[in-house]
Amino acid sequence: MSETSAKADGRDPSGRDTIPKYIAYNAQHRRDRPAMREKDLGIWQSWTWGEVGARVRQLACGLAAAGLQRGDKCAIIGDNRPELYWTLGATQSLGAIPVPIYQDSVADEVQYVIDHAEARFAVAENQEQVDKLLSVKDRLPKLELIIYSDPRGLRHYDQPFLRSLDSVMEQGAAFDKAQPGFFDAEMAKGSGSDIAIICYTSGTTGRPKGVMLSQDNVVKSANLAIAFDNITEKDEIMAYLPLAWVGDNFISYAESAIAGFCVNCPESGETVLQDLREIGPTYFFAPPRIFENLLTTVMIRMEDAGAIKRGMFHYFIALAKRVGRRILERKPVSLRDRLMYALGDLLVYGPLKNVLGISRLRLAYTAGEAIGPDIFDFFRALGINLKQLYGQTESTVYLCLQTDNDVRSDTVGPPGPGIELKLDPDTGEVLYRSPGVFVGYYKNEEATAETKTPDGWVHTGDAGVFTDDGHLRIIDRAKDVGRLNDGSLFAPKYIENKLKFFPFIKEAVAFGHERDFVTAFINIDLGAVGSWAERNGIAYTSYADLAGRPEVYAQIKSCIEQVNRDLASDSSMVASQIRRFLILHKELDADDGELTRTRKVRRRIIAERYGDLIQALYSDATSIAVDAKITFEDGRTGSFRANLRISDAETYSAMRKAG
Repeated sequence: MSETSAKADGRDPSGRDTIPKYIAYNAQHRRDRPAMREKDLGIWQSWTWGEVGARVRQLACGLAAAGLQRGDKCAIIGDNRPELYWTLGATQSLGAIPVPIYQDSVADEVQYVIDHAEARFAVAENQEQVDKLLSVKDRLPKLELIIYSDPRGLRHYDQPFLRSLDSVMEQGAAFDKAQPGFFDAEMAKGSGSDIAIICYTSGTTGRPKGVMLSQDNVVKSANLAIAFDNITEKDEIMAYLPLAWVGDNFISYAESAIAGFCVNCPESGETVLQDLREIGPTYFFAPPRIFENLLTTVMIRMEDAGAIKRGMFHYFIALAKRVGRRILERKPVSLRDRLMYALGDLLVYGPLKNVLGISRLRLAYTAGEAIGPDIFDFFRALGINLKQLYGQTESTVYLCLQTDNDVRSDTVGPPGPGIELKLDPDTGEVLYRSPGVFVGYYKNEEATAETKTPDGWVHTGDAGVFTDDGHLRIIDRAKDVGRLNDGSLFAPKYIENKLKFFPFIKEAVAFGHERDFVTAFINIDLGAVGSWAERNGIAYTSYADLAGRPEVYAQIKSCIEQVNRDLASDSSMVASQIRRFLILHKELDADDGELTRTRKVRRRIIAERYGDLIQALYSDATSIAVDAKITFEDGRTGSFRANLRISDAETYSAMRKAG
């Protein structure tokens, strides 16, 4: 058994039961292998496992010298930076608990998490995050010390509770020299039952809840996932998703430490695609919107290409869609098709994957929302082993994993290793038991009891069905599944995901519970629709102006009617076809409370804020006046007045699915 292999329950045969112990192992046994890279000012900086181990040790000693103790909470906020990952390891090495916060959270959201978690320390990436903390410091009585990593812009900040990470590490080096046995002794005290991290949920229905995950949850789940996908120290990933998201913590921190692979941090969110091309990761995790953006970028560029190049692209992409998945899954394909696919790889697929930075990908996952089958099939047709994953924070990321030889766009696969799944016979809600089941919600025993049963089953809140061969298909959030007035099933998220499969539609909100029919709000994708408008000579001045153009309404109407045709072929959803819709004058925004930080719709907020628009959809009106307040990027406010069009969409009689 190799050093990274695990038993059937996820335990490491060597007895390592905490992530810091894996980091220490790597520092000794993988000393010279690359562990982390970061692009700074256009240059990639690298750290080996030996260097990472030394910095985690030094930082842990510095935090201890500053007063961080076992059981304390340390908030962490910023982009994906090596220093922040080291802070995770250093905090856990002392038996303290890291509490990562979404870097784009506004000050009030930051204040809530730090106050609720009772964090004594906070480590911030830069001046932007320090300023947020300072703006709410007077409402954080338990926050004693703020540590910053990037000193730019902070030279004249002289608060006594504010320190640089460099100074903490210098103090740590002196502390370690004076007490050389301290770090090893503290790390050795750690055990699988320790709380490894508190991850705050996105809060779709109210205040976020702090999900407590133990070291056992993380270590056992990561070991099982690593064995399932044969992840090794030779893999490489790009760490660009929020540090506060459990998925990034699981992959970029836990799996990296256990398998020993290298984590690459981009220079900024704006340079991810360029940095992706330079690194060429072998392992990639992205929500559907990233793959949607990649495909939209490709299609926009191809529309601007010459006729010959465009024709060659469409010919070979059609070939790939026909045989690419079969070749990837090692199924029978004719010799002629294999030869033509090889030619397509030389002329189209290879250069395309190289431009996107995915030439070396051997494993890619998407999760969080359903991905459009066309998008999913496009990447698999190119030879990318793209799979869907289903899970939640409370399960330590995954519940279902797709095997390499049985990947489907309409299911999330069978239960993953170590997972038990069942459906509530009355509601269809998915319940599970697994090594990753969370310890509980921090300071919320009532919510914990509502979510976890006495015998260990956890309510996901998602409604699903099993296929005959054991794959799970998620329909919607159980609480959101409703009924039309005629008793027909209404699953808004299912409908919304179908709408968002179209590149022109960025966001959608469907209505229909206890109504006679279904309606929808639409947000257009400004990049995709704007590019189309420019190619077609349609002038516009703003998002609102473009969204209201009759030509845009015609495009969105055709998308909705395609969804209606799909729904008409599903006997359980035929009544959920969309009859009326409007295109909102603004994008739904997390800063306005309309979406969570993970871009999930806050239905209650939208129902309250846009109640008059919803009522108009269910009237005979063909337009409705709006008078909205707008906040510009520079902080100025203004008002927006317009008449929003309300459009009808064609619906279809029930039809049989083709073949």
